[in-house]
Amino acid sequence: MPESWRTRLTRWGFNWFPAYRGTGARIDYVAADWREVHIRVPLSWRTRNYVGTIFGGSMYGAIDPIYMIMLIKLLGPGYEVWDKAATMRFRRPGRSTLRATFRVDPDELDAIRAAVARDGKHEHRFAVDLVDDAGETAASCEKLLSVRRRGP
Repeated sequence: MPESWRTRLTRWGFNWFPAYRGTGARIDYVAADWREVHIRVPLSWRTRNYVGTIFGGSMYGAIDPIYMIMLIKLLGPGYEVWDKAATMRFRRPGRSTLRATFRVDPDELDAIRAAVARDGKHEHRFAVDLVDDAGETAASCEKLLSVRRRGP
């Protein structure tokens, strides 16, 4: 699905936001329906660590807010979404540009809504990998998000 003008403007704003810009990463694509987001983390003077590979903090900072923002957009104003926990596993050094694709399936979204309706709140796990151009995984991250209904 192509980007809409609204998601393109949001992407540009996000890439200029100082906290995200400081990671050295860039958001390359946001689907018009917010079900898919693509990011990249280039190896540059901003992201290079002491040994010449991509700094782990840049990798994590690049992926940290994405699933939370996607769920906020997908669920709408009736829901409250917070990051609860994250686990990052570094599998190999990032020696070139790394990319990640974030997806939220419609069935997954329905399951989250149903769990919140049933229990009042829900904790959901998402996983994403940072991969290089050869398809090798440099890092894997699992995010735990807390979702509940907003208001009384």
